[in-house]
Amino acid sequence: MTLLAVETSCDETSAAVIRDGRVLSNLVASQIRLHAAYGGVVPELATREHLRNWLSVTQAALEAAGVPVSQVDAVAATQGPGLPNALLIGFQAAQAVAFALQRPFLGVHHHLAHLYSPWIGGTPPAADFAAFEPNVSLVVSGGHTLLVHVPAELEHRLLGATLDDAAGECFDKTAKLLGLAYPGGPEMDRLAEHGNPDAFPFPRPLLKEPDDNFSFSGLKTAVRYFLAKHPALLDNPARRRDLCASVQQAIVDVLVAKTVRAARRLGVPCVTASGGVTCNRALRRHLALACARHHLHLRLAERGVCTDNAAMIGILAERQFLRGHPPTPLDAEIRPHWELEDTGP
Repeated sequence: MTLLAVETSCDETSAAVIRDGRVLSNLVASQIRLHAAYGGVVPELATREHLRNWLSVTQAALEAAGVPVSQVDAVAATQGPGLPNALLIGFQAAQAVAFALQRPFLGVHHHLAHLYSPWIGGTPPAADFAAFEPNVSLVVSGGHTLLVHVPAELEHRLLGATLDDAAGECFDKTAKLLGLAYPGGPEMDRLAEHGNPDAFPFPRPLLKEPDDNFSFSGLKTAVRYFLAKHPALLDNPARRRDLCASVQQAIVDVLVAKTVRAARRLGVPCVTASGGVTCNRALRRHLALACARHHLHLRLAERGVCTDNAAMIGILAERQFLRGHPPTPLDAEIRPHWELEDTGP
């Protein structure tokens, strides 16, 4: 089958064409420069840009795939969670396309699509579900930090989530405290590569707690108080790099330890990681080292599908449809606060 997918859950307008598990095209129109002036995503501006961009991005994705819209067999879009008005643009646009073509429409859970993105790889990209293994999946982004048990394909159970700030949010907020430009997470990653991660002993929140939840607001507060006592450090480039490396290491230590601990407790052979924060080089390195140490197979989402994109939406939608999940009614509404626990066949 040939499927057209649309993603507009936050500040990326994306469209992709999927055919039989292969990604024929995956285009993303980023809004980073627009929101950088405000130090974060402005929902009203994001919605306006989606409205402006979705048609051209979708047409370009079809052209790049060499697929006329008449050959599309199904249409998918992110139904939630996400920014309500941003979601609305892509979801209703995709519904309209499905209605006009008289094709099945598929609403997709954004986090679930991230969860399966580690199975997309290769050149050209394709889904590798034949290699699926029971796993513990870390989904880590600017808005969410989730730990999920995936005992079988399209089966999942939420183990833990963030109680306050997500890991990506902590990266961005501490980067702002350090005077770094938005988006702060990638900039912290860049500077931390040349810093000492042991320079400053920042806390590792909930690291020793036996549950699978996360909390990063305390780390952000610790950085704020530390800088209030040592403001001159920000004027020293070397010490600023050390600060970035130390904060980053605190976040990474918690993410890695809790993920590997859950995998060992549940006896699964595999760990996966996805979401925008999975682009972080230290996280990728330390997950690889920890999994090798404990003889766990590791699948990391490739960087091209870590951040929000329509390819992961389409790959999951196609898989669900072929496995018998019913189409989404054309009068369905967006679900901005759709919990992962509420998804399933």
